[in-house]
Amino acid sequence: MMAHQEKITIATPAYWAEACKHLVKKDRVMKRLIPQLGDACLQSRGDAFITLARSIVGQQISVKAAQSVWDRFALLPRKISPANVLKLKVDDMRAAGLSARKIEYLVDLALHFDSGALHVNQWAEMEDEVIIEELVAIRGIGRWTAEMFLIFHLMRPNVLPLDDVGLINGISHNYFSGEAVSRSEVREVAAAWAPYCSVATWYIWRSLDPLPVEY
Repeated sequence: MMAHQEKITIATPAYWAEACKHLVKKDRVMKRLIPQLGDACLQSRGDAFITLARSIVGQQISVKAAQSVWDRFALLPRKISPANVLKLKVDDMRAAGLSARKIEYLVDLALHFDSGALHVNQWAEMEDEVIIEELVAIRGIGRWTAEMFLIFHLMRPNVLPLDDVGLINGISHNYFSGEAVSRSEVREVAAAWAPYCSVATWYIWRSLDPLPVEY
């Protein structure tokens, strides 16, 4: 399969080594997991609009299906940008494999970016919860998607995605011998992780699947 032609800039978080040191000291499971996984760390790629558009395209379908729909969709505009997406014909988007609902979501996303409703340039100074509030106002973006965006795009260090199935399964497997865990038990475990919950979550995901998650 040919490599995807989007121009990708990859960034990694400056706090990673410090976070690992903190987690190894504070948490017995992290002490075991982190050395097992070598030097790999979280990476941020692409731009904010593309990252969120991809998350909408990928909803409720497999990773493979999402990639093929995305590849077809990405050929429609000359360059993927909010203004260009707003110019696309609905029929062309349908032909790329997008449902009517996802087309509505992508248009709403493009409108939010294009109209300046999102404070993209101020995100660096804004608190996590305020950014989540802005993002969940977009149709098709719920709290989980907003949290994934904070972790994978903005690389915020202390996000704890309580609705994430992988995090819950990983905590159950690593801390509770496979027994079901409640949200409050997840919070209790994560108390030792702060202020690096995103980093610990990433290692929990990798304990279930050694391939790094990318958005």
